[in-house]
Amino acid sequence: MKYQLHGFIISLIKLTIMPKKVLAVFAHPDDVELMCAGTLALLKKKGCEIHIATMTPGDKGTAVHSVEEIIKIRKAEAIKSASLLNASYYCLGYMDVFIFYDRDSISKTTTLIRQIQPDIVFTASPRDYMVDHEMTSLIVQSSCFACGMKNMELSEEAFEPVPYLYYSDAMEGNDKLGNPLQPSIYVDISEMITIKENMLACHESQRNWLLEHHKIDEYILAMKRFSGKRGEEIGTKYAEGFRQHLGHGYPHDNILKGILGELVIEK
Repeated sequence: MKYQLHGFIISLIKLTIMPKKVLAVFAHPDDVELMCAGTLALLKKKGCEIHIATMTPGDKGTAVHSVEEIIKIRKAEAIKSASLLNASYYCLGYMDVFIFYDRDSISKTTTLIRQIQPDIVFTASPRDYMVDHEMTSLIVQSSCFACGMKNMELSEEAFEPVPYLYYSDAMEGNDKLGNPLQPSIYVDISEMITIKENMLACHESQRNWLLEHHKIDEYILAMKRFSGKRGEEIGTKYAEGFRQHLGHGYPHDNILKGILGELVIEK
């Protein structure tokens, strides 16, 4: 109880102080752009400091390049995209399809969170079509909780309170069985759809790979259609959907609403 009260008081104090630090941790380069770039852009406009991290460099997202070549290409694309928000980019160095929930991944992700000390963390949906996304979601959940654990001895010092944690939509809004996953929080990103589009366009190699591997040539159009679908659900042009982690030890108030006001719709 004492720990919870202490964390709640710190959360209230930090809520009144700008700018906030925001960290988005997803599995692969371009996941952030697809799922929450519009919201990150709105937070940036409000004065927040933005950081973007991926678990992998997207080493298997190619039909033509070697591992070394595609890592170099995709990291450069991710850095270019992040620069449009004046954001820092980090890669935790795991390989596509080999993201595991284990001691190493949690320690490395917790170290990054302690280094940045974000107020808000975004990550992938706990249920998604791809295991990489689901594992990333679990790792980030545990790492946020572990950021204040003194006896988890890492190179970065522990800090409190636990950050606000938000899960993005699943890709295409469905779980791996095709069941729809509805957001409980929507953010109207209509004014930021162009920067979201420009950030996604930085990932040119992924668009080319999807064309070859999935026979999809609607990389940006598909993103805009899904953002438009979420927008229709709240009576606006474009939106991004989220669910907030409300488990024991995590903040329960909606800090996005506090920062973005009427652009955030709760259902």
